Amino acid sequence: MPTSPTAGGVSRSPLPLNVLVQGQGYPVLCLHGHPGMGRSMSVFTDHLATRYRTLAPDLRGYGKSRVSAPFEMETHLADLAALLEAQAVEQCLVLGWSLGGILALELALRLPHRVSGLILVATSARPWGNHPRVSWQDNAWTGLASIVNRVYPGWQWNIDTFGQRSLYRYLIQQHTPQAYTYLAQQAMPAFLQTSRYATQALTQAIQNGYNRLAALAAIQVPCLVLAGECDRHITAASSQAMLDHLPQAEWHCYPNTAHLFPWEVPTTVLADIDRWLHTHPQVVGQSRPYSPPMHSG
Repeated sequence: MPTSPTAGGVSRSPLPLNVLVQGQGYPVLCLHGHPGMGRSMSVFTDHLATRYRTLAPDLRGYGKSRVSAPFEMETHLADLAALLEAQAVEQCLVLGWSLGGILALELALRLPHRVSGLILVATSARPWGNHPRVSWQDNAWTGLASIVNRVYPGWQWNIDTFGQRSLYRYLIQQHTPQAYTYLAQQAMPAFLQTSRYATQALTQAIQNGYNRLAALAAIQVPCLVLAGECDRHITAASSQAMLDHLPQAEWHCYPNTAHLFPWEVPTTVLADIDRWLHTHPQVVGQSRPYSPPMHSG
């Protein structure tokens, strides 16, 4: 992430973030990716909020956390620190998906006293991808698939006719009605509410390069690293590369899934998170293991 002084016209002051708060108990900060918004983390928050207090903010430039000026990626961290203060959160578990996982790592490095544990989803301290070149046909099929899917979420005809030819084939591997319902209800609204300033900030950070592998030894809290085997945006190999650098890390890689694997195999992912929480009760402020609920479906 950039650490240069504030450039003229670039906002670095904390922004009061729109945040979705659910449940009660130990706080769990849930950070979305790009494009995204707090509500796109519902696959996690709806489940965790039955036991904990989940906070899912719209990051700067996303959702209802609107901006009217350029900003740097660094500013997200100032916003999140201000959010923790405003919500009176002294310490929390942080769950981050994609870009949110990078921000989770940065919070743990910069505010170690505030972070009790990390759940890192489809992310990396040195992210790289192998996404093929996007053609105009890809964009055309994606537009058609998205419009029809928004009107008729999870319609099998649309999945078979447009969806599997679209760019969704690089985001998911299991073209199920369940995955497409998440795409319609969570992904498309988030895409439409992502500002050009957020896209510019992320693009600039990628161009500058990002590699924090050497710093990860300083993160002395339990970490759960989750990846999709066929992820083309942040490869499973780049996620796995963190394991040699994180002192306390557990790894799960889900076969036949991609970058949006929590929407492909949510029951399996949530069960793995529950088991990890059971064996690491300290990350949610408990002195003894919590017995996870039974999953069905």
